[in-house]
Amino acid sequence: MSNVSSEKKDQESSETNNTISICDIMKDNTTKILKKIEFQIPFYMQWYSDLYTEQLHSLDDAFGTCYIWQKQYFDRLGIDQQTMKKISDYWSTMTETVISQIDMSNNLQKAYVQTRIAGIKSYDQYLHFVMDWYGKIMSQLMSSMNK
Repeated sequence: MSNVSSEKKDQESSETNNTISICDIMKDNTTKILKKIEFQIPFYMQWYSDLYTEQLHSLDDAFGTCYIWQKQYFDRLGIDQQTMKKISDYWSTMTETVISQIDMSNNLQKAYVQTRIAGIKSYDQYLHFVMDWYGKIMSQLMSSMNK
C-alpha cells in the first residue's frame, strides 16, 4: 500500500513540475530580452568609439590639408591678425556652446534614466504592497469559507 501511495505522490509531483505558468512564460521571456539588450551595451560602446576614432582621423587629415591651402591661398589674401582673432573668438564661443549643449544632453539622459529607475522601484514597492494586501484578503476569505 505504501508503494501505491508513494507512486501517486511522485506522479502528482511530476504533474506539478510540468505545469506551465503564465508568470514563468512572461518572466523568462522578458528576462531573455533584457539580458540580450544588456549584453549588447559593450558592443555599442565599442562601435561608437570606433566611429569617433575614424571621425577624428578624418578631421586630422582634413586640417592637415587646410594648412597647405592656407599657405597657398589664404595667406595671400592679406587678412590681418585682428580679424583672425575675432574669427577665433567666435569659433571658441561656438565650441563652448556646443560643449555646454553636450553636457546638458548628458544631464538630461542621466535624469531620464534616474526617473525611470525611480518609477520602476515605486511600481515594485506598490506591487509588493498590493500582493501582500491581496494575500491577506484571500487568506481571510479562505479561512471564513472553511468555517
